[in-house]
Amino acid sequence: MQMARERKIRAVAVTYPDRLTRFSFEYLKEYFNSFGVEVLVLNHEEDRSPQQELVEDLLTIVTSFAGKLYGHRSHKVKKLKAEVKGALERLDTDDEHKAAE
Repeated sequence: MQMARERKIRAVAVTYPDRLTRFSFEYLKEYFNSFGVEVLVLNHEEDRSPQQELVEDLLTIVTSFAGKLYGHRSHKVKKLKAEVKGALERLDTDDEHKAAE
């Protein structure tokens, strides 16, 4: 960020947006652009619905905090992620059923 402010770089290349930041990629991209620095994403992800983005963001949050508490390879982390993912999928399914009614 300092190099961008000092205009020492012209571009930042990342494989995926979440390699630069877990959240608010568009804001960080805009920040870099304000200093004339282009953000290049090498592997674009397919378009996702707002619900898919929300589920992925929530899983990222859970993974991050659970990793800090239990360690990334812990069985508890995998179980917690699966439970959260299942709950979010049930909510999404319930929303779809309500919308169809």
